[in-house]
Amino acid sequence: MDLYARDYDVVARFGGGDNAGHSIKVGDREIALRIVPSGVLDDRAELFIGSGTVVSLAGLLEEIDRLSGIGVDVSRIKVSDRAHVVFPYHAWSDRLAEGARGSNALGTTGRGIGPAYVDRVARTGIVFGDLADGDALAEKIRANLRNLARGAAGDDVPGESEIVAGTLEQARRLMPHIVDGVSYIHDRLESGKRILIEGAQGTLLDVGFGTYPYVTSSHTIAGGACTGLGIGPAAIGRVVGVAKAYCTRVGAGPFPSELHDEIGERLRRNGNEFGTVTGRPRRCGWFDAVAARYAVRLNGLTSTTLTKLDVLSGFERLGIVTAYTAHGRRAGFDRAGDPALAVEVEEMPGWDEPIDGVRRIADLPPNARNYVARIEDLMGVPIELVSVGRERSELARP
Repeated sequence: MDLYARDYDVVARFGGGDNAGHSIKVGDREIALRIVPSGVLDDRAELFIGSGTVVSLAGLLEEIDRLSGIGVDVSRIKVSDRAHVVFPYHAWSDRLAEGARGSNALGTTGRGIGPAYVDRVARTGIVFGDLADGDALAEKIRANLRNLARGAAGDDVPGESEIVAGTLEQARRLMPHIVDGVSYIHDRLESGKRILIEGAQGTLLDVGFGTYPYVTSSHTIAGGACTGLGIGPAAIGRVVGVAKAYCTRVGAGPFPSELHDEIGERLRRNGNEFGTVTGRPRRCGWFDAVAARYAVRLNGLTSTTLTKLDVLSGFERLGIVTAYTAHGRRAGFDRAGDPALAVEVEEMPGWDEPIDGVRRIADLPPNARNYVARIEDLMGVPIELVSVGRERSELARP
């Protein structure tokens, strides 16, 4: 996303919260972002946090302060007045609920994202537009805490006075960043500005179409961009998917291509597969073409970027999951969680050569080139970029 941002006037985040992060590496500089959109290192791009997001005030201010400290013009960061606020009591509820699930825990980050979305649909949520009226804001917080206390069953609810005082101070600092989200995005569309829309998490974590219930609490697929920003589908020109050259997952849930052996550990180690936000080790496995085709359909992808191909250098053999079977019959992704599921793995020869200096897909080692071509064929959409290293410039193009 950071690479694409240089060609756009606005980078807009449409959903999710600070439970999903991403890292940008340019030269010796590496930045981890949780809620501010990619594009922070491009001085021209406006950075917009849309109406479909849920945002921790403390987390956003921490990120703004950190970016300001490295010279980023943070006045470019704007938040929709319709985005919902994640409060400390949301994080408290999240951790309490996850602990109560015991062995059935979903693997949430405990940052309050789910409870904030619950309040949104229950119509008790507090939006960024509410931050302008301190007295009304304080009363809404108190009302939510009273409701929480009634169902807390003896657990200590976070302190009211501390949350109210902290929120009022945070609101004061954030007021210059809050805008009318609908007017903001449509004014830029109507003036001909190019907008890059950024999601937060992968397709299979979508609350409606992912591996339910092991999903996040929002729509992560491309269609969520419309409801998350308040735009119509006709405004979207192309949809670019991003897929790793192998598969990973954080937390519980179905993972048909997961490797429970030394190869899976090697993928984790070579790819530094630890969560940007939580630091939790990611589960690792072979590229899953069944899941990938499912994602292509759901998002209407026009092309794909393949990342982390360099992690696979040095593997003697590579696998691609090409089909599922269950109970002796072919199965689709809808059966991913079936205990009887089996996967068909197509093996391909690996390569030993380092590829971080390659800038054209045609110049990749033959086995690497064949691997990329096979994934492209199985997905059914063109691969327009392949990352061959962690640094921004380490990309191979057709």
